[in-house]
Amino acid sequence: MALSDVALCARALIMIGAAPISSFEEDSSEAEIARMLYPTLRDGMLASYPWRFAAKGMWLSKLANEGADPAADGMVQFALPRDFVRLLSLEGDGGKITRFELRGRVVLCASDSAYLGYVARLEEGSFPPWFDLALITRLAAEFCLPLTESSTRAEYLFKRSEDQFKQARLADAQQSTPHAIEGFSLISARG
Repeated sequence: MALSDVALCARALIMIGAAPISSFEEDSSEAEIARMLYPTLRDGMLASYPWRFAAKGMWLSKLANEGADPAADGMVQFALPRDFVRLLSLEGDGGKITRFELRGRVVLCASDSAYLGYVARLEEGSFPPWFDLALITRLAAEFCLPLTESSTRAEYLFKRSEDQFKQARLADAQQSTPHAIEGFSLISARG
């Protein structure tokens, strides 16, 4: 079942024994805390691992050099996509780009073209169940202290959140064939 941002927060609030919300605009401390913390926590969870479900790729648009950064040292500026969260790879026409730098919403590199592999900020309804659960437990851990003032419960929820995160990473990693080691000199030396 696809969950919205509000539904994810409501389930996290239920986990700590707080009243669930039906909107971020409600006049309650639960809604205010969820509204303030949710976007940062969601993006932090997405950026914390190279999630396969959130991986995207695209050719980047070159920016005009007007007002170019003098410290750019002849590097070309490319605009990052609006949904960019984390860089996974950067390639040009000649293969991997080994020298690049992220600066705000721009990537600088010594190439005339750039293909970006990245983790994207997706709509919540497209999150897989294992990520939903990891995000809900993380939200519960973060919401716990300001709403319940129970540090013991918050510590328990952070531990549970770490366990759910590990399970989500494992589930995501199992969504493709593992990479085989090919042409490794020690294996070929065995004969």
